Amino acid sequence: MKRPCVYILVNRPHGTFYVGVTSDLAQRMANHVQGLFDGFTKKYAIKMLVYYEMHETMDAAIAREKVLKRWHRAWKVRLIELMNPNWRNLFDPTTGEIAFGDADIESPK
Repeated sequence: MKRPCVYILVNRPHGTFYVGVTSDLAQRMANHVQGLFDGFTKKYAIKMLVYYEMHETMDAAIAREKVLKRWHRAWKVRLIELMNPNWRNLFDPTTGEIAFGDADIESPK
């Protein structure tokens, strides 16, 4: 899935959050699951994809990431629950697939 997107990971439902941006979500998730990134996500075992939104350009995705990082926790929870009310992992590490359908929504303009 090569397209700029912003994503939110957690270590468990309602646990520790991480907001990131990438142009290849499936590859980035494989790297997170394998623990290839030293730092925050590896330290806190943050590997569960609970939210993502696609963007037309990387600049738009980066701008949205900066906005989401400044949001209050409750706002992020509400955003996740609108798309993924059961907090299921949207990345299947055995197949490398990202869940579609309700999970593949465009960000609000």
